[in-house]
Amino acid sequence: MRQLPVVVLLRTTLLSTALLLPAAAQEPTANASPSPVAVRLETPMGNIDLEIDLARAPVSAANFLRYVDAGRYAGGRFHRTVRRDTEVRPEVPIEVVQAGVAPQSEAGDFAPIPLERTRDTGLSHLAGTVSMARGTPDSATSDFFICLADLPALDFGGARNPDGQGFAAFGRVVSGLDVVRRIQAAPASGQALTPPIAILRAVRLP
Repeated sequence: MRQLPVVVLLRTTLLSTALLLPAAAQEPTANASPSPVAVRLETPMGNIDLEIDLARAPVSAANFLRYVDAGRYAGGRFHRTVRRDTEVRPEVPIEVVQAGVAPQSEAGDFAPIPLERTRDTGLSHLAGTVSMARGTPDSATSDFFICLADLPALDFGGARNPDGQGFAAFGRVVSGLDVVRRIQAAPASGQALTPPIAILRAVRLP
């Protein structure tokens, strides 16, 4: 009887083994969604731990992490508080604090990013949501804000921004929301925190 070449036998054996593997073991890992990234904001009032959603808001999340990894938020500050006594648009009230890099560093911001609408990401502005601050669509750079209540007016189709496009949610607070509330309640002149609350450091967590 004619013997098959060793190469053919090897290929046949490998194919048979592959057919016996569970389907999950045969799927390429390249299609797996990226895991959330943990980031800590250190402030004089305490730490704020964030979970950054790379899977559902990849552009906004990667942009925020670029500032974190470059050390750009170190020396930054929480500079704006919107609450009942500082609200200038009572017809569409919100509860947020806004933060960013140090003013003298803003000229070195990275290029603005496209707006990731909540219509597309499936995220919502809930208490603890982290989102990109912006003026016009596709203008967000380094400033971000944290919600202190459920705020559908900030989602796509909401009335807070006259263009109706909403804001780009990309993460949430997992620990330290009490710190965020204390920042929101700090002294302010209008909506400007006086003095601003420093961001001592922003780092990824293991």
